Amino acid sequence: MSAFNNTTSQPLIFLLTGIPCLGESQIWISIPICLLYAIALSGNSMILFVVIREHSLHEPMYYFLSMLSATDLGLTICTLSTTLGVFWFNNREINLDACIIQMFFLHGLTFMESGVLLAMAFDRFVAICAPLHYATILTNTKIAQIGMAIVVRDVAIMTPVVLLLKRLSFCQSKVLSHSYCYHVDVIQLSCNDNRVNSIMGLFALFSTTGIDCPCILISYVMIIRSVLNIASPEERQKAFNTCVSHITAVAIFYIPLVSLSLVHRYGRRAPPFIHTMMANVFLLIPPVLNPIIYNVKTKQIRRAIIKHFIRKDDLM
Repeated sequence: MSAFNNTTSQPLIFLLTGIPCLGESQIWISIPICLLYAIALSGNSMILFVVIREHSLHEPMYYFLSMLSATDLGLTICTLSTTLGVFWFNNREINLDACIIQMFFLHGLTFMESGVLLAMAFDRFVAICAPLHYATILTNTKIAQIGMAIVVRDVAIMTPVVLLLKRLSFCQSKVLSHSYCYHVDVIQLSCNDNRVNSIMGLFALFSTTGIDCPCILISYVMIIRSVLNIASPEERQKAFNTCVSHITAVAIFYIPLVSLSLVHRYGRRAPPFIHTMMANVFLLIPPVLNPIIYNVKTKQIRRAIIKHFIRKDDLM
């Protein structure tokens, strides 16, 4: 009962952290961070716009790409206010309810991106291993069902995870390690038993990314086996080239995610700037790089952007 009263009798305030030991000079660090946010917002918005407007892109591969861009856009927006608030205005305070809401969207969208990457791997598997059945397997209805299943899964998993935070009591330090609320970071500050929260957090991680990542690996093992059976070297190269963008997107998503989780759970003695660096890499690198990768490697996306943006600017 005392733990419950501690979270309800008065507003519980956490203190967000920018870059430790820099003080007022961290406002200069905010310039490249702000630039990365601008690139992420504009790049993913551009991908969404051209997929919606260009009828030639109304295909399963680009529908999944638009889901990835929408997820990256959501991830960028859900931490934009707190991160820039800390760096620009030294506005570090965030109450428990706002922290829980941000955490719900941050982790929910992270798990959603993992699900979308799995769906994109399935798309590549069907396109390469069963090309004659591609149009009949990945219909618009099936794609919508896959998207809805990803959303329902993540909402169902994240809801109990964040609601269980209300049972915790925070009676000591309330200084978070990042400029946003991260589940492991928050529960480590509790002064009562947080084993249930830790178990639920691990369950959420393993039931989403822990399943998605092996499934992606299995799909690529089957893709490689199928491609190696193709006689023509040119056809092999063409098949592999269609997967390069997705493989890169998987790498830049999972490597920072796993690294940040390991740093939080096993690197408590690591210098504070290591936590900050990994947090910003996890937060910004995938939303920034995904639009660039698909713009560079996908000719159809590049042509659509030129058609809808560059030529319009030339006419003006």
